[in-house]
Amino acid sequence: MVTLHDVDARPLAGLTKKNAPREIAAGVTLLAIAVPLNIGYSQIAGLDPSAGLYALVIPTIIYVLTVGSRQLVASPDAAASALVASSLGGLAVAGSGTYADMALAQAMICGVLMILMSVFRLGFIADFLSKPILIGFVAGLAFDILVSQVIKMLGITGSHGHEFVSKVATLVTGWTDIKPWSVVLAAGCVAVLVAGRRLNPLIPWALITLIISSIVVSVTGVSADQVAILGPVEAGLPALTWPALSWQQWLAIVPSALALAVVGASEGLLVSRSYANRRGYPNRPNKDLMAFGLSNVAAGFQGSFTIGASTSRTAAVDQIGARTQLPSLILAAGTLLLLVFGTGVLAHIPSPAIGAIVAVAVVRLLAIGEFRELARTDRAEFSIGVVCFAVTLIVGAIPGILVAFVLALINLARRAAQPAIDVVQADGAAEASLLDRTSKATVSAPGVLVVRVAAPLIFANIVTVVESIQQRITAEPEHPIRHLVLDMEAVTDVDVTAAEQLLTFKAWLAEHGVELSFSRFRPQMQHRMRQHDLLEDERMFATNRAAVSELSADAASRGQDN
Repeated sequence: MVTLHDVDARPLAGLTKKNAPREIAAGVTLLAIAVPLNIGYSQIAGLDPSAGLYALVIPTIIYVLTVGSRQLVASPDAAASALVASSLGGLAVAGSGTYADMALAQAMICGVLMILMSVFRLGFIADFLSKPILIGFVAGLAFDILVSQVIKMLGITGSHGHEFVSKVATLVTGWTDIKPWSVVLAAGCVAVLVAGRRLNPLIPWALITLIISSIVVSVTGVSADQVAILGPVEAGLPALTWPALSWQQWLAIVPSALALAVVGASEGLLVSRSYANRRGYPNRPNKDLMAFGLSNVAAGFQGSFTIGASTSRTAAVDQIGARTQLPSLILAAGTLLLLVFGTGVLAHIPSPAIGAIVAVAVVRLLAIGEFRELARTDRAEFSIGVVCFAVTLIVGAIPGILVAFVLALINLARRAAQPAIDVVQADGAAEASLLDRTSKATVSAPGVLVVRVAAPLIFANIVTVVESIQQRITAEPEHPIRHLVLDMEAVTDVDVTAAEQLLTFKAWLAEHGVELSFSRFRPQMQHRMRQHDLLEDERMFATNRAAVSELSADAASRGQDN
């Protein structure tokens, strides 16, 4: 039997003549998506458009050569851009040389921190920011971006600052400055993007929108007073640079760089793990961290800003069928050609069109459906997400990160404060740790594996539990496991993050021909499991209940499950 660890993890592994056209098509689509988005994100960050394009060349190449994930796309994204702007806005004037130098230094420090996280094997950090916390934090940043893009789409000019309250005030008081042509153009772009996505999501509608809107502005002869345009974009290869900052300025950037490193690592590793599990290749979080770190250091040295994982672009290439990092290499090559030969065509892009593209892209990050699902399944975790959203939006990104960590600790403490206490003796010794219990679970009958976890299943332990069981199932191919029994007597809770991981685990078991059953639920756990759609079939614990319970009891009585 072949395990996940036997699969070749090289980024271009699996590339053949048969699938090469699909990979190339994904690369062209990625180029068409990334260029307009990165121009918009660099403006959100308060930097020149070229900063967003530079991130797609050398940092992307370094990332591809060092990453462990086959599919994850790295690039500045909406959340990172907003975090850069909000953290540096109070330290320097956006657009100034000092501001740009601080953005470079911030990327370098963020990269060094990620490299250190990789060296000290801290990839597990992604397990300690639960889904509600990440949803709330990212949604807060996304809503802040959305408001700023609406201002751009309406053609309202003037300084509105980096604080959300200031942006709302500008939106409310600036209605007399609304430019009708900007509104019409932005509305048309939004209509094309939304309708196009429903018609055929594989077509690069963002690029088509930019081309059409640029033609419309040129043909109609609309003045710059009615529709703002991007303006000249610096051409040529990115040059090596070093931030001209004092050591006090370097120190002032450290907290925001730390926040960027934590958010980027957590989101990137979560997405990477999701696609690795879904597509059946190894997940190597510490190698991914090293790739993120090196690409961020490179971004700082060549005039760009902080790079993270791009969820939307990763989903786009996966949908086309790409399973290697070849699309990212095509993205780097295409952007390089654009910087050398084609920046002139970018100068006439209307700003409302860029605002529309970014606004449509970040709407998905508001996660309205996921908030609704949290409210349905767990009001406490829904409240945590809302608090993170509100603090990030109103107070700022850095306080939002701090609140997220405090809430994560409170959430962990709240769930671990009242564990089920099951005293099991084994040769006079107390019961072993969770890892030992799961990894030492024993086959109680031919083809049957009984596992008991004496702890709540939560975001902090679910990965360890699942991976331990996976390793046990694939450890002895000569005695294949055909039935897995999870003894739930000692499980007092299952949170949203753990439930999603268990649903993924169920799919993995089905692919490996293993049937899943549960036994000995506590009374409140049946309702809890149904809330998370983990017991959609009554037979999962009713069929052969007596036999399953007997197996579980036999394992417990002989001390073989601890």
